[in-house]
Amino acid sequence: MTGHTERRRNAAEAIFADEIGIQFGVYGEFRLWSAYQPIFAPQGRVLKPVAVEGLIEPRRVAQPVAPSVFFDSVPQADRLFVETMCRMLHLGNYRNIGADGLTLFFNYNPMINDHLGRALAEIRLMTRHLGDFDLQPGLLVCEITEQAADDGVLISLVHEMRRHGIRIAIDDFGTGHSTEQRIGLLAPDIVKIDGTWFAEFCRHAAAERFFRPLVSMLHDRGAKVLVEGIERATHLRVALDGGVDLLQGFHLARPALAGTIFNEEPLSIDALLGTDNKVVPLHQRR
Repeated sequence: MTGHTERRRNAAEAIFADEIGIQFGVYGEFRLWSAYQPIFAPQGRVLKPVAVEGLIEPRRVAQPVAPSVFFDSVPQADRLFVETMCRMLHLGNYRNIGADGLTLFFNYNPMINDHLGRALAEIRLMTRHLGDFDLQPGLLVCEITEQAADDGVLISLVHEMRRHGIRIAIDDFGTGHSTEQRIGLLAPDIVKIDGTWFAEFCRHAAAERFFRPLVSMLHDRGAKVLVEGIERATHLRVALDGGVDLLQGFHLARPALAGTIFNEEPLSIDALLGTDNKVVPLHQRR
């Protein structure tokens, strides 16, 4: 127990900066770097970048490692330490994205920190230091990534974040515990449609017709709808026809390391829809 608490206390001490000020984390033989994947909003016939999701690019001896391989290798006792460090990296590198006013989506797994008092204290500590990162709470969206948590715990965590001005997204809707019942319980600001589920859904001939009522239901619940995993023009067409608010995926933009020049130019919807036969499906990075 003592070692667990010490690791949690010292997460900031595992973060360093390179010669141009990009922060990275050190965990054993791994170096952890922030990458940001753009999120777009449809406006007329273009998609405008309005947000980014913070993702981790792990490297071992300067060679990239699949994020799933890295996170699966982290022992249970270190997961809170690593998740805290990843979140601090995304917040700390926000100023290195190179674009102003973008909303920052970050992941939060309530199952990792299962002590409610400590979890609430961690949220308060994070919000207290946002000014150090040139961030306002209104620019943050917390993605609840694991829905197996106790309902009472989730409600308390969501209430605490909202009290500080952070918006809430439910991740991976369509799979696991991300259900209509949970949406009714947490009243999220944004619902993220799971990319793998959506890709399978788009294979059906009547996908557009069946997707539109789902989006309408979520809008009626007061949530904006984000579809992730847009990897083909077909996915984009079904999502746009359904009336979604936000889009994310490799067909639109890949994650870019902090410090990469951010492309603020809107994307042409017509150009994106015209390349369906040339697109090679890619697995979205988590």
